[in-house]
Amino acid sequence: MINLNIVKIGVFKCGNIGTAPLLELLFDELAEREDIRVRVVTTGSKMNVEDVEEALPKLLEFNPDLVVSISPNAAIPGPAKAREILSSKGLPTIVISDAPAKKIASEIEKQNLGYIIVMGDPLIGARREFLDPLEMSIFNSNVIKILAATGIFRTIHQEVDKVIVALKEGLTVTLPRLILDTECIRDNSDFKNPYAKAKAMAAYELAKRVAEIDQKACFMEKEREKYVPLVACAHEIIQKAAELAEEAREIEKYTDSLTRKPHAKDGRLLTKTGLILSPTFDEETYRKWTGKQ
Repeated sequence: MINLNIVKIGVFKCGNIGTAPLLELLFDELAEREDIRVRVVTTGSKMNVEDVEEALPKLLEFNPDLVVSISPNAAIPGPAKAREILSSKGLPTIVISDAPAKKIASEIEKQNLGYIIVMGDPLIGARREFLDPLEMSIFNSNVIKILAATGIFRTIHQEVDKVIVALKEGLTVTLPRLILDTECIRDNSDFKNPYAKAKAMAAYELAKRVAEIDQKACFMEKEREKYVPLVACAHEIIQKAAELAEEAREIEKYTDSLTRKPHAKDGRLLTKTGLILSPTFDEETYRKWTGKQ
């Protein structure tokens, strides 16, 4: 059994990607865990250095045992300042970011930080002629559905859970250093039906393509007649990708093989497949994480 110690988790949000809005809820979906305390500090949509320098100390006042820092493009000045500050504190820190952060993975490692780079968490179509508060909300809801239904969120919460277990058990903490590409769904997802898995992979591939289109539309095209159709195109694709991801999950439901992995009150990861069944302690995963029998 896991010792019931309390791990303090600080979540720092600098700007927004699709993974960010529900991140801290992935660790305590029923609001019943007794083994963790969580505090979230955010700079809102802004990502300036001065915003980071003002907001991050507020999170450090919580004296977290683990920090999860999430932002778009971890290479730009604001998120880079957050990495610099957290690295200097020597706190176990996991950086979560999107595809542009892939190019600085080695730099993050040199700072002794962990990272989870979500390749299918795409740039939004940020053009004033197109993006308004409702369009922004719909885009993010579609991205969230894709990342949840394809199992990317599962990988993220389990990687954080693994660190929490190590901290509670007094084990050596190994921070994740992962790039979550389509192969993650192929090789590590909970899908039982191969067609469901294929649909999930297709949804994630489409999400990656959205990032490429919006990159061109937001930063390369200068003429309104060219960039507006591109951002609209990208947002249509993400909507269809979300439908594909939902179809993948529905296939698993039809055969009552959908995997659920709730957290117990003491933080243990539980698991089940049949809808009516009660979840049981995932002993195999626990032994894998701790090396204990």
